[in-house]
Amino acid sequence: MKIYTRKGDDGTTGLLYGGRVAKDSAQPTAYGSVDELQAALGVARAEAGAELGEILLRLERDLWVLMGELATDPSNRDKLDPGTSLVTDEMVVALEARIDEISERFDPPTEFVVPGQDRVSALLDVARTVARRAERDSLAAAVPDSAVVPYLNRLSDLLWTLARWQEGRSLPTRAVDPT
Repeated sequence: MKIYTRKGDDGTTGLLYGGRVAKDSAQPTAYGSVDELQAALGVARAEAGAELGEILLRLERDLWVLMGELATDPSNRDKLDPGTSLVTDEMVVALEARIDEISERFDPPTEFVVPGQDRVSALLDVARTVARRAERDSLAAAVPDSAVVPYLNRLSDLLWTLARWQEGRSLPTRAVDPT
């Protein structure tokens, strides 16, 4: 089996359960941003310790669900499986619970955060910004009753929380002149 099909040479891409759309339409734009987010989480996971790595792996797997939903024509939505190819409210609630649990592990910052205190937190902040873009891109692609946008909104909050938690775990090794 070859990796290339040549079917997209006309500027279209296939959707899950059938149909084709332009590659620059709302759906591929949205799931492309989620794909980029998944890759950013993978880079952070490659640098993370065991506990954070497990959290990030779970999030990466959740993003497959989001991409499945976003890559499906709304007329085929009934074919999606909750939690497997359809984002659920329970997935959003699970992120909120994780945010609350991790937030208890550190004192929140009292001023604006400048990313880059350590490598892992910086990578999480990059992933957070990609999550925010994926959220914006998904507004045009998600159907009205979808949990995709709330999931991405909470995910960006979780990534901010994880980054601050990681900063609290590392000690500054050098003084930094903020000017």
